[in-house]
Amino acid sequence: MKPHKALSAILMLFASLYLATVARADNSESADRILLLLPDDVNFSDPGVTLWLDAASEEGLHVTPIHDSEFIRPSFESPVCAGIILPGSLHKQASDAFLAGIRTYVLAGGKLMLVYDAGTLSPEGKYARDRSRLSDLAGVEYALYDNLREKTIAWGNVSGTIASFRELAIPPGKYYPFEPETGSSTVSTPDDLEAELKRYGYGDLKYPSLVTEGIYSGRVLLHSGSTIVAGEHRYEKGSVLFVNLPLAYLKSNTDGLLLHAFLKYFGEHTLALPYLMSVPDGIGGLVLNWHVDSNAAIRPLQELLSWTPLLQQGPYSIHITAGPDARTFGDHLGFDAEHNPLSSELVRHYVRLGNQIGSHGGWIHDYYAAHADTADPAEIEPLLALNQAALERLGGKPVVEYSAPAGNQPPWVTRWLEAHGFLAYYFTGNSGMGPTHGYRNGVRESATLWEFPILHLDRAAAFEEMKPEGYSDEEVEHWLNAVAEFVADHRTVRLVYFHPPGILPYKQVVMNWLQLTARLRAETKFRWYTMADLAGFLNSRSQVDWNLSRRGRRIRLDATHPQSLEHFTWFLPAASFTKPKVVSGSATLKKAPGGWLLFAGRVTHIEIQAEVPAK
Repeated sequence: MKPHKALSAILMLFASLYLATVARADNSESADRILLLLPDDVNFSDPGVTLWLDAASEEGLHVTPIHDSEFIRPSFESPVCAGIILPGSLHKQASDAFLAGIRTYVLAGGKLMLVYDAGTLSPEGKYARDRSRLSDLAGVEYALYDNLREKTIAWGNVSGTIASFRELAIPPGKYYPFEPETGSSTVSTPDDLEAELKRYGYGDLKYPSLVTEGIYSGRVLLHSGSTIVAGEHRYEKGSVLFVNLPLAYLKSNTDGLLLHAFLKYFGEHTLALPYLMSVPDGIGGLVLNWHVDSNAAIRPLQELLSWTPLLQQGPYSIHITAGPDARTFGDHLGFDAEHNPLSSELVRHYVRLGNQIGSHGGWIHDYYAAHADTADPAEIEPLLALNQAALERLGGKPVVEYSAPAGNQPPWVTRWLEAHGFLAYYFTGNSGMGPTHGYRNGVRESATLWEFPILHLDRAAAFEEMKPEGYSDEEVEHWLNAVAEFVADHRTVRLVYFHPPGILPYKQVVMNWLQLTARLRAETKFRWYTMADLAGFLNSRSQVDWNLSRRGRRIRLDATHPQSLEHFTWFLPAASFTKPKVVSGSATLKKAPGGWLLFAGRVTHIEIQAEVPAK
């Protein structure tokens, strides 16, 4: 027998043994868990690990870190799981024996998410000859170091079809061009139209990928020129989601959207797992974040009081720079929230309407924006304290939301916010994401604060940026409608921001947008949220303890919360659940596209039982 055929026969034997082990393990807790495979010398508290775990928790999935030696056991009693992730960076080096175990798992029907440079180096730190040892699993040749040397990795724009971006739940505007998912705002563009990932304000967005060669054997999700950036394909009885991007590195440096997107895609689409939603009652919505910089906002804030449809909706997060100056000390161009009677009454009036008042930087907008990251923090901290204290006196309640003027938020500011009782902050990094625990320079920025990244239209985000960047009123309206439909359809949250002077020329655009959001609200598909309300919900959500267990075809979901499970919602995919029913506690099941929505009642424990669909 030829060597390669002998190896194939051995692997198939291992696969059959593994499959038999999995079949015997139907009586299992955490049947929905995804295993994150790590070298034995990696600590689970390493930030490169915790960022995966944080992302999984935020997406409502169960990811469990596990060392290689525990996964690949000589007795074939591998831990039961729904799928496995072989991460890049942390698992760049791997032995042939370990990779053979991964291959065995997939041959037996397992699902693998293979990330970037995972397994491309031997334990001695050398590239394999010709191509990656996992090229067969990836479905394409890559890590071609012998041939390409310093050109093994290439930077380029990342493109895909509109259909692919929708599958990955990337919001419109973060990819461009775009179309609303329902096509209700304009004539629909074909799903196979190519679009490209974009970033706010800084020109082209380029990502590093390992150059690929040859014909890809699966379905391409994203590409960069001829290089496969992401795709999924069958491999014997299993399947492989190949993501040719340094996901963990990107998230650790304020670009976490793609790690979250592919993790959610793997859990929801590839594995058909249930997930805990990140919005109250499963209702998606928007945070509309107003930034009041100076006295130039006084007249616009007065005019906005006449925009009745705007005031009838909400609440909104209104952030104010409260001092008497705006550009330099003594210029008297500031909003002067406490001492200008017009400013004081405007703040009180918007508070009475139910809006959340937040702090926009420190006391003097332009000066703060120019010096927050260059001056001694001891000089800038008093400005932050002045701003917070003034707004708390005026609004009559704690100020717990923050936005940085010009987006300038050095890490010391985040630490200051955490120490002074803030719950959430606007952020220009991680654009396109929902609320998240932010990482920067490889570490998590805060133990408690929620970061609210902005959503943008291609290169622009605030209204006053739209015309200079060349976007027509029709395209701005098109984008706003698409964003509202996106959060409603995906039952998620995003943040859009503006300055009051910049919104005035867009009155009719906003009125048309508010007609759509009013209709979606009436259909119980949309809400306006404040940062503070969502941060409180998400903090409570972190106390939900839930798990999935299976015995034969019977599957059970248990969930508990120390106070109440009310307002928490799960999605149960029809591909994995049939005949779900509530057997303990108070909950409601509602049929939804692709599965069921599970709404918990005002109880501390629920139990749901269902059956796995017959094959």
